[in-house]
Amino acid sequence: MRSRYQKRNSKLPEINLVPMMDVLMTVLTFFIIISMTLTGQQTMNVDLPSAEAGVTEDVGSEVLPLTVGLNQQRQTLIENQPVSDAQLAQQIQIYLQENPEGMVLLKADQGLVYEDVAEVLEKMRDYGGDRVSLAIEQ
Repeated sequence: MRSRYQKRNSKLPEINLVPMMDVLMTVLTFFIIISMTLTGQQTMNVDLPSAEAGVTEDVGSEVLPLTVGLNQQRQTLIENQPVSDAQLAQQIQIYLQENPEGMVLLKADQGLVYEDVAEVLEKMRDYGGDRVSLAIEQ
């Protein structure tokens, strides 16, 4: 008979760390890739042009650009006269039909919010295509 106090022939449970390490490395890799993707949204090492380094068009004897103004009251102006969006579209289309090489230039007040200027530029782009630009002071 076996004694009551006789040790059984059993092994101690072993902890296998390899699968746990595989899971941890996979999770760590996932977080590293995600964090690199999210921080990649910021553009690094981009040299934006300044007013001094900007490209200037040689207007000289060529056609003068159509100048559109945007004053502090957010009024769109052509030849210092307020115009509606429909009139702006009409003026730009007439100008570009008469001057196929002409440019439409927006002169916006520096006190305006960028969103207001971008909105007018977008409208002008819709009417004038790629021949629309923003004027800056040098």
